[in-house]
Amino acid sequence: KSSSSSRTTTSQLTDAPAGGRAVTISQDGRPEILGAGNPLLEISNVMVHLYKTAFGRGPTHARARFAGADVVVVVLQDTMTVSERRLVSLGQHERLREHRLALHDTVSDEMRSAVERVLDRPTLALISGIDTQRDVAVETFLLAPVPSD
Repeated sequence: KSSSSSRTTTSQLTDAPAGGRAVTISQDGRPEILGAGNPLLEISNVMVHLYKTAFGRGPTHARARFAGADVVVVVLQDTMTVSERRLVSLGQHERLREHRLALHDTVSDEMRSAVERVLDRPTLALISGIDTQRDVAVETFLLAPVPSD
């Protein structure tokens, strides 16, 4: 049956990135979960909250996207505090990365748990990075493959 939205048809389901939930491919080629609110928006919102908890300031822009069936990438912009920006102005990029990594360790389990809860799939890995020159951070989650029935 056809849908009038940007989705294709429900007969064109993919290997579901979201566990047992039905998934279609949008016109721009991204997986979309049917029958749910917006799990990618929920993941973005959780990451903003956890960044604020860990670093003292949440990003002003956050976006989560599937990068294939088993990878979720969250891009967070404008995340640095005033003191972190000061370190950047002093050229202390490595010190800032070390500081961020130490604080990130305090919320990484919560990040993984949130993605697992929202997508109903285990995470195999969480890889994090920050571009201190441009104030852009990335959280990349590798998901366990969906078991075949």
